[in-house]
Amino acid sequence: MLEIRSLPGRPGIRAAGEINVITRLFWEQGLEDLARLHTEVSFVELSDLMSIDVGGTAALAVTAQRLGSGRIVVDRPPPELERILHIFWPGHTGIEVAGR
Repeated sequence: MLEIRSLPGRPGIRAAGEINVITRLFWEQGLEDLARLHTEVSFVELSDLMSIDVGGTAALAVTAQRLGSGRIVVDRPPPELERILHIFWPGHTGIEVAGR
């Protein structure tokens, strides 16, 4: 199960639950909404996310690449997200991981 909401007070989304093959389409739709409203910095709050798979991380990385300018700040993600980014997208400048 995955729940996505807008962040109050700052541009971005908050995801809770799990991102996997079953919930990926919903995750990708949330990221599309994020990209559509993107300013210089967008936030993705993941403190209540239990897990994210490689496909979900890929969707986040591709979204950040498509933005062109600015960055996505990912706040308090599950530990596997940073490991997956480091392995498959080392040095990706469009994503900043904060609040580990």
